[in-house]
Amino acid sequence: MAHIAKLRSLLFSAFGPAVALLLLLVFAGYVVLGSNGVLAWGDYSRQLRAAKAELKSTQATRAELRNRVEALDPRRVDPDLADELIRRQLGVIHHDEVIVPLN
Repeated sequence: MAHIAKLRSLLFSAFGPAVALLLLLVFAGYVVLGSNGVLAWGDYSRQLRAAKAELKSTQATRAELRNRVEALDPRRVDPDLADELIRRQLGVIHHDEVIVPLN
């Protein structure tokens, strides 16, 4: 009977450290495998690079559009751009003109 009491006392005294160790292992696993863990960091850096490339492309497109809008300002319209837009929309081309598409 004394052995059972001694064993029960040993189990109860080991219960607290075992729970603490289990919680520590769970937190350590989450640090490595979690959504914000070490393994997800590589994926986040790839997404960041892709987003920066998309931002650079979008900023370049925005700069082109801003330049085009400034060229169409009613106070100082760029004559070449206005002529290009009018001819494209109306389909007016002289017989001796050569059209070179710049795609």
